[in-house]
Amino acid sequence: MLALQGKKILLGVSGSIAAYKSPILVRLLIKSGADVKVVLTPSALDFVTPTTLSTLSKNPVNSSFTEIKDEEDNPEWNNHVELSLWADFMIIAPATSNTISSMASARCNNLLLACYLSAKCPVFVAPSMDLDMYKHPGNQENLTKLESFGNIILESETGYLASGLKGKGRMMEPSNIIKRIVENIKNEFPLKGKNILISAGPTYEKIDPVRFIGNFSSGKMGFSLAEAAANLGAKVTLISGPSSLKILNNSINLINVVSANEMYNEILKYFFNIDIFISAAAVSDFIPNEFHHLKIKKSQKLNEISLKENIDILFNLGKIKTNQYLVGFALESNDGDKNAYNKLINKNLDAIFLNILSDKQNIFNSDYNHGKYITRKKSISFKLTTKLDLSYKIFEQIINDS
Repeated sequence: MLALQGKKILLGVSGSIAAYKSPILVRLLIKSGADVKVVLTPSALDFVTPTTLSTLSKNPVNSSFTEIKDEEDNPEWNNHVELSLWADFMIIAPATSNTISSMASARCNNLLLACYLSAKCPVFVAPSMDLDMYKHPGNQENLTKLESFGNIILESETGYLASGLKGKGRMMEPSNIIKRIVENIKNEFPLKGKNILISAGPTYEKIDPVRFIGNFSSGKMGFSLAEAAANLGAKVTLISGPSSLKILNNSINLINVVSANEMYNEILKYFFNIDIFISAAAVSDFIPNEFHHLKIKKSQKLNEISLKENIDILFNLGKIKTNQYLVGFALESNDGDKNAYNKLINKNLDAIFLNILSDKQNIFNSDYNHGKYITRKKSISFKLTTKLDLSYKIFEQIINDS
């Protein structure tokens, strides 16, 4: 779940038998790339140990306002405000009837409630109680009240309960909690509902069945752009020339091609139904004038290979675009700004990213990149950073401009 990558999550655990699921939830959150801190109510200590949760979360677990941290028994204050402001999200799972009641009435008698009342981030609440308690009008009123505060209720599931009865009241399963949180995050993403098409990698133009004209492009920039777009909520199609890279987000529709003509034909299948097209592919500028259907033997003494201009994919798309936002990439070794701007105009692009080729910084097959994002009205420079981080910065510009 890459939507949770790097997210800071404060997990509150109250005193319910369902607290046995909390370590599972922590493990799944960590596996999803989140940073997790845990706060327990005093009664939660009867059901789950801080040692287990701190080991899984790799962070200290707090359960009281003060804590003894030195040999002289001097208490140290656990800053609930600091914990609350640290978090991107707060999850209270399990949330007992008592905890829910306290949250609804702003009653603060433990550290978890203090964190909740100080939280400025989205709060997810997973109720856990017996079926008749769950149905009680008081509990239902409190849950409705929490929703009116903007909290997201992770509705209890139906199944066997600690009482031995079967009904609604079970805490939502950890895997389902993760799914609900991811869905909620994606609904808030800036590229939600956008269809984005990205080209990546080199193209190989065949000379004979075993030889080709190509370039050193690895496809890393295009793959990073696709990952960033998917993580921002977009529906992404990635058309890639030959590359050893694998997609990390299974929601990305990956289409593999070899030549420029194959790439262009695949692009046309999607082009008129997309919002944004980014041409990060390093399309070969030239193609052999003749394809030899049999392998060329050394004895044939081929002295030269005649070349012709290859199809200019981005130029053709610029001529037929309607409402699509077109972004190109330019690799220049001299007069970079001038050449990139000319390409922007001549190919009818909305923006172009300029890479500068130099002996000091090889961008091919590197995880890092830098350059300039250029439009008709502005030019923004980006310092050397990872290609994934740069991809987010590029989309920030696209979102602001489109």
